[in-house]
Amino acid sequence: MKFDEIQIRVRYGETDQMGVVYHGNYSLYLEMGRIEWLRKIGVSYKKMEENGIMLPVVSMSLNYKKSAGYDDIINVKTQLKKTPSVRIEFDYEITNEKGEILTTANTVLVFIDKNTNKPTRPPQYILDAIKDQ
Repeated sequence: MKFDEIQIRVRYGETDQMGVVYHGNYSLYLEMGRIEWLRKIGVSYKKMEENGIMLPVVSMSLNYKKSAGYDDIINVKTQLKKTPSVRIEFDYEITNEKGEILTTANTVLVFIDKNTNKPTRPPQYILDAIKDQ
């Protein structure tokens, strides 16, 4: 399925004492990739939430291959794994400027009705936006 790529320059505050990206920051990089992927197909995360749909992460896995460090430019490739139902699943690949794979990852999120706090099917406009890709 369609993928999107964004570039991020690693900031000093994202690294540990050794100058390596702290492992907890990778979840932020994945979120940035996911939000931009949705934005590029015409879906605003903010408007989705304003319309009563939340999208919490229920599963995340990461495989660290190589380290990223301060001031590195990393590329986050985000790809929808399959057409969503109640769940939406993304695969990611984070590479450095040389194209070397630093991290591979996967997240699973669930569409939640904000009023009932229960899982729900994705809004039709999201399914339509994905289908049009």
